[in-house]
Amino acid sequence: MKALPFYTLAAAAAAALGLPGAAHAQTAPGKVSMTLLGGADFPVSGDVHGGATAPVPDLGPLNPALAGVDAELRIGSRSYDQIYGTTWNIGAELAYGIRENAELFGQFRFQRAGRGTVQVGGAFVPALDTTLDVNGTFDRLSTYAIEVGYRQFFGSGALKPYVAGRVGAAFTDSINATFVIPDADIAINNAPFYKSSTSFVAGGDLGLSYKLGSSVDLIGEVGLRYTTGLRGDDSAIGGLGLAAINNGGGRLDVPVRAGLKFHF
Repeated sequence: MKALPFYTLAAAAAAALGLPGAAHAQTAPGKVSMTLLGGADFPVSGDVHGGATAPVPDLGPLNPALAGVDAELRIGSRSYDQIYGTTWNIGAELAYGIRENAELFGQFRFQRAGRGTVQVGGAFVPALDTTLDVNGTFDRLSTYAIEVGYRQFFGSGALKPYVAGRVGAAFTDSINATFVIPDADIAINNAPFYKSSTSFVAGGDLGLSYKLGSSVDLIGEVGLRYTTGLRGDDSAIGGLGLAAINNGGGRLDVPVRAGLKFHF
């Protein structure tokens, strides 16, 4: 996975600096640490848009050459995995030890995926007795999240497993979409689809912490992260009978991350 090079880089840095290993606890009451993390998010559930069937009595407003021709839009739901696939994230965290092997933390996270294009459905044209492809291209996904949580470590050696839970808020930039029916020379360009949105975030992590030296740990973790839905914008697609397709936007991701933790 793309997050794995962090392990290699961190190990190489430790070797170059000659940092000695240690088996003593780093997380203790009053201890402060900062962690830099990066990795990938793999979507496992959630749709960018839902499905709908909507009659269009006249295609003329979309293409004057088709005035008087009716159609039926048949849009299917499309998932985050289909449209965006793997997204990438970076983050920074501050943590405060509340007791041996336990800490509270606050984390900032940025998640991004590039523009995604997919066939979203078809337009059935009775006059031609055929269904024409409808394609959609969606703006890149950019999300900023602020999360707080609790982390519990286990053991006293250089290698420590841990579990963590977190809650927070995610701020997602607005998303526009372009819908095209190539065979009918119809395009709806840069249609507002989602407004800038604030969502609730909750999740948990399983991880390993390996002590590279007296004040540096190597971190690797995998988790589950749920983000609630986005605010739909129907100003361009509502007139086509498609107002219901952007009433969702919630998702469940599996984040895989690695990084370095610095103790002070």
